Amino acid sequence: MQIKDVLLAPGNGAFFYDDQAAIGSGATQDGFIYVGRPITPGFQSIRVPASSLSVGLVLTNDVVVWGDMMGVQYSGAGGRDLMFDANQISDLTSRVVLPRLLDVDASLYLDACAKILEPFEQERLPLALEYGVSQALLRAAAYLQRATMAEVICAEFDLPLPTRRVPIYCQSGDAREINVDKMILKSVDVLPHGLINSRRKFGVDGQTFMDFVKWVATRTRQIGRPGYYPVLHFDVYGWIGQEIGLELQSIADFICRVADTVQDFALNIESPADFGSTQAQIENYAKIVSLLDSRGSSARIVVDERCNTLEDIRLFAEARAAHLIQIKTPDVGSLADTARAVLLCKENRVGAYVGGSCTETDLSARASVHISVATQADMMLAKPGMGVDEAFSIVGNEQNRLLAMLNRQRAQNENVG
Repeated sequence: MQIKDVLLAPGNGAFFYDDQAAIGSGATQDGFIYVGRPITPGFQSIRVPASSLSVGLVLTNDVVVWGDMMGVQYSGAGGRDLMFDANQISDLTSRVVLPRLLDVDASLYLDACAKILEPFEQERLPLALEYGVSQALLRAAAYLQRATMAEVICAEFDLPLPTRRVPIYCQSGDAREINVDKMILKSVDVLPHGLINSRRKFGVDGQTFMDFVKWVATRTRQIGRPGYYPVLHFDVYGWIGQEIGLELQSIADFICRVADTVQDFALNIESPADFGSTQAQIENYAKIVSLLDSRGSSARIVVDERCNTLEDIRLFAEARAAHLIQIKTPDVGSLADTARAVLLCKENRVGAYVGGSCTETDLSARASVHISVATQADMMLAKPGMGVDEAFSIVGNEQNRLLAMLNRQRAQNENVG
């Protein structure tokens, strides 16, 4: 067997874990911290520095390949796992996962994932653990096969070597104006996220949000290169439903008004409302999608909250309960399931957005690029962190290097043929 030992190393995520419920309930900001008591279980304060845990697989020739485990920024919200506990995950990895890792053929990626990540005591392993271990296994398979991680995925899922780059989406965090300028100057494909996660940012009847959308479009025309029309993508964290109400016609009316103010641009609205459960979210999002389509609106609905695991994604895709589904990688768990999720979306003619979280690491971001390119997702998140420059560089450069290697491999294959 190719794995002879396992290393664990504590680390940092690239941002913070935040208590979404407390922020949505009106917690005030004091500099970079939030003032008030946390609401979501597991949080000792509203904002907590993100932690991670690296798992290293020591191969028989002493090469070590790594993957990183972590939670998402808004842990414990919308049906997600509770906040990442590195000590708990470390203990579980050592007791349960390590013996499994020493007993698999690491060159067979999907087979290794299935064996190592099977339930323990009739419960699924923590999704963060699945995520990190599946990254390390993918790197191990790539090393042993002398291939890229993307080629491993293509071979396992019987996909052709990709030729098309995947559009990259950047998120602004709270430094909205400065980061929007950075995105425009760098000609980012999809922008700016906006972090519309409070009543203050959304405004009475959504006016503050509407003004921000118009400003982003105007600013793009002002300082963007000629002919540059990025997709405008705004995450409103359910605030259309909270402020406008949960009546579906009213939500659709509001989204259409937003789209009408930026007619030169494609518009994505992420998480327009939270209907309280996965099933309610599916039913109501499907109706909102239908309402927008019947009006001929160019606006697209993106689902995030309450669409976490592969099974959730399957349900949303089959019901066409979104135009675009965020496949939030740490919430999906195994990277093999992220690949399956993209393919599921494609089968059901729903857009596939390989997302994730600002709390991730450079290693998890680079692995996500290979999944996104191999499966030809519709867009992928620039990560980790909440700054534009670092995340766009990490994800963009990894994609460009990967495509250069795939082009070389394709040319070699053609010459052999």
